[in-house]
Amino acid sequence: MPAEMRELRRLQRDLAGAFERFGYGEVATPTIEYHDVLARGDVRGAPAAYRFFDERGELLAMRSDMTIPIARLVATRFAGGEPPFRVFYIGNAYRAVRPQRGQMREFMQAGVELIGADAPQGTAEVIEVLVAALDAAGLSRAVIGLGDADLYRQLLAEVGVDGEVRDEILDRLADHDLVGLQQAVAELGSIADSDRDTLLRLPTLRGGSEVLEAAGQLGGGAVERAASRLQATFEELAARGIADRVQLDLGLLRDLGYYTGAILEVYDPALGHVLGGGGRYDELMGRFGRALPAAGFALYLERVHVAQAEEERGTEQEERR
Repeated sequence: MPAEMRELRRLQRDLAGAFERFGYGEVATPTIEYHDVLARGDVRGAPAAYRFFDERGELLAMRSDMTIPIARLVATRFAGGEPPFRVFYIGNAYRAVRPQRGQMREFMQAGVELIGADAPQGTAEVIEVLVAALDAAGLSRAVIGLGDADLYRQLLAEVGVDGEVRDEILDRLADHDLVGLQQAVAELGSIADSDRDTLLRLPTLRGGSEVLEAAGQLGGGAVERAASRLQATFEELAARGIADRVQLDLGLLRDLGYYTGAILEVYDPALGHVLGGGGRYDELMGRFGRALPAAGFALYLERVHVAQAEEERGTEQEERR
């Protein structure tokens, strides 16, 4: 409706202004791509895309994600450029999901991609831009969860869990289904009790730097490597003065399989849904012909818009008291 569209356009302008202040330039990718191009970045966990044939019999797909098309764009159109590349986007994506599960088939995203910058500095920059974007949207109370995409995958490999059982456990973790996770781990009959305890304790570890100390007591190479990466990123965030906006979450796992290393999710106390997420995808660019480290995030604008309204309503109620 007109009033809502005015608010949404203002939100888009505010976010674009925040991105541009950090030197990010806007790009746009096609809504429809050749399916085989998108399939290069397709990995386990990739969202289902709407696919169809054109008049010549070519298989096409509507973009279900903004990162893969931008990885293709940067690898081809910026092939001769000197990294890092800083780009942002505001556009719609489409997923073949069941709306009754609270998921949207069509949704608008705004986000940035920093391509060609290593961790931890590159990761910290992306989080700093995310903090600025949340502030521009008036969501200063929003919390950024920071985890490690490789932690649980490598831990399961260490304890000898693979195949369909491994995939089921990762799916439970990505869905934040701790009850289902507990059941799946309880059914693992061939691992040591200490390993079972580690698998169940890690998702409960959330907070500040003390989380890394608690993780260190669990031991194991996967935990040690992830804790080291997270410690380096957290120290970089502290140097930028934004560590207080971040909560370490060792049970965090995104539902997109191309992430490597640091991963992010954004929560707001005024809304039950995740507002956005992102992370590092250091192996994705190589699939399009130019191997570069990369990181980024995306915000779901419809959810951010709702969170704005809830934030304003809460502020008005406090002022009346």
